[in-house]
Amino acid sequence: MEVRVKVWIEDENRNLIFGSGKTEILKYIEQTGSIAKAAKLLDMNYKKAWSHIKILEELIEDDLVLTKKGQAQDSGTKLTKKAQELMQLYKTLDEDIKEYSTKRFKELFLDKESLVIKETNNVQA
Repeated sequence: MEVRVKVWIEDENRNLIFGSGKTEILKYIEQTGSIAKAAKLLDMNYKKAWSHIKILEELIEDDLVLTKKGQAQDSGTKLTKKAQELMQLYKTLDEDIKEYSTKRFKELFLDKESLVIKETNNVQA
């Protein structure tokens, strides 16, 4: 038995700013050097992937990707230091929250003499 937590960041109007989806887009851009390839790996169209990046860039008022067209060795899309920093900060926040929630779940539900929830291997409805 375990607790599951999903972490994302919203603005004051409850619009999604950053979370695991945008982190994945940036991660795949970094791995492939291409927004189109990253979008394909995520089964997302290019326009949607690019839109996610542009919206985030507007909100943080900084560039996240640098694109150089052409066939040269240095062409393609690269992440800026800001994008890498943002990904790392989100990863740290996500890991910290999940670690705390797991610890707290165990304290509240599993580490008591009178077990609040019994763990079963085969639960059938």
